[in-house]
Amino acid sequence: MQVTLKIERYNPENEEGGLETFTVDVAEEATLLDALDVIKDEVDGSLTYRKSCRMAVCGSCGMRMDGAAVLACKTPMRPLVEAGEIPVISPMGNLPVMKDLVVDMSSFWEKFRGVKLYRDDGGVEPPVKEWRVQQEQLDRIMTEALCIQCGCCVSECNSMESDPDFLGPAALAKAARFVNDVRDRGGKQRLEIYNGPHGVWDCTRCYFCNERCPKGVHPRDAIAKVGAAIYQEGMHSDPGARHAKVFVKSTHQTGYLLETHLVPETVGAVNAIKEIPFALQLAKAGKVPNPLRPHKAKKLDEVRRLHQLIAGQEKAAHEADSEGPTRPDDE
Repeated sequence: MQVTLKIERYNPENEEGGLETFTVDVAEEATLLDALDVIKDEVDGSLTYRKSCRMAVCGSCGMRMDGAAVLACKTPMRPLVEAGEIPVISPMGNLPVMKDLVVDMSSFWEKFRGVKLYRDDGGVEPPVKEWRVQQEQLDRIMTEALCIQCGCCVSECNSMESDPDFLGPAALAKAARFVNDVRDRGGKQRLEIYNGPHGVWDCTRCYFCNERCPKGVHPRDAIAKVGAAIYQEGMHSDPGARHAKVFVKSTHQTGYLLETHLVPETVGAVNAIKEIPFALQLAKAGKVPNPLRPHKAKKLDEVRRLHQLIAGQEKAAHEADSEGPTRPDDE
């Protein structure tokens, strides 16, 4: 079949770039990576991109197609050809472009190194043979363990676009893998890293990382797990943690979010005072609920039973984790 691609080019030597159109013949089962290989081998040898395993394991061939991050080796061309589409291929976002479709991953790896992505034994001597972990304990980290560090989630992250120092979905997803590992003894020291500036609370919850992850890691869900662990440890110094605390507290009290409590309890009384002019504008527009007569859920008892159920599940999980993995008799 015949495939036509528009590829965004960039030459660092003269800083010139722009879209260039290529049309090549490829096999019907060809992927985007196959099409790029034909272009490079038969049309323009200067076309630059990364690849390695060709089977969605190494994560090297991350790039954008029509503005959305994909793995080139996992993206079939036939549906596009049949639809008569001419996709635009460009480098991943939120990372500096080095040449054509190759981006500089230095900051990506720097963030990985900065979030302590190794098991902390806490000084506990490991067994001679192995740790024995229950299947349900292993299941809690298997999703995040699927990450291949391709960077597709980082490419689409709104938070990183506005704050390049945000740790990002890839690093925090891997962090969740160690937070939930019963063999890890990092505890609060590990969580303090993720609770700090540019940590979990800077996530805007856009869910683009979940949408674009080619391996089903669901980075946003992993970030939520880390945030929950931070919250359960009582680490509420960050406004993001206090924001979450207001949600829990107010829904338990009334079944609804007490919006009039949200700002003062999140940013503090002093900073809340600074927002009074804005609050008055909201009140004038009828956007501020009456703080003296808060809404209450008709079936508040059901909401509170839900709180109790969640608290019970969290307690049971914490007790199971506190026992840690078992160690067979050293031989």
